[in-house]
Amino acid sequence: MITLAGIIGSGKSSLTQILAQELGSEPFFEPVEDNPVLPLFYKGNEIAAKKRQAGDKDATNPYAYLLQTFFLNRRFMMMKQAMRHPNNILDRSIYEDAMFMKMNTDMGNATQIEYATYQELLGHMLTELKAATPTNDTDLMVLIKVSYDTMIKRIQKRGRKYEQISTDPSLIEYYQRLLRYYADFEKNYELSQLLIIDGDKYDFVENQADRNYVLDLIEDRLVTLGNLSAKQAEKLKKERRA
Repeated sequence: MITLAGIIGSGKSSLTQILAQELGSEPFFEPVEDNPVLPLFYKGNEIAAKKRQAGDKDATNPYAYLLQTFFLNRRFMMMKQAMRHPNNILDRSIYEDAMFMKMNTDMGNATQIEYATYQELLGHMLTELKAATPTNDTDLMVLIKVSYDTMIKRIQKRGRKYEQISTDPSLIEYYQRLLRYYADFEKNYELSQLLIIDGDKYDFVENQADRNYVLDLIEDRLVTLGNLSAKQAEKLKKERRA
């Protein structure tokens, strides 16, 4: 199983689709368009920020715990579906979820009780996944790293109103904070093999040469992990360049 990770606008969904097509596998996508909670969460962030500015230091986002639980449930189901067949690709996994919930708690958007409850639920899910797959040594996490400027450009390009810093200036601090938490996530991640892609340097969506390079990196790692034979990888590379 290949899981993608990266901040908003890093290109996870695009690379998931590209990889699925390349490897002849099934992609699993993060629920966004059918997520009724996400717009509420962004609105809740804005409301909480205004309350704190007005002096209410204990103001929380009433939708933070709801959103993270919604995502956790969906991603858990996606991972269980993906585990039924080899070499499936997910554009997000529950491995990042603890980071998001911790950040929301540190920001005051969620309470310590909500965080503890969430951690307990996540722990049960990770235990079940581990029991279903006794070893995850051959699983691969592909982390796409992008800068703040690149992230903002891509957010503007895809045009979701509730994600725009022009609509909600408080998102500037939120996005910058999220980048710092992703840096810690990268340092501490150990639930599967990890491959870092420079999303600023390599435009795997628009530039074919960059796409080939990124796919080469991933396929070479799959060969090292024993999930792809060297012969299969070489064939894929030749077909892409034909």
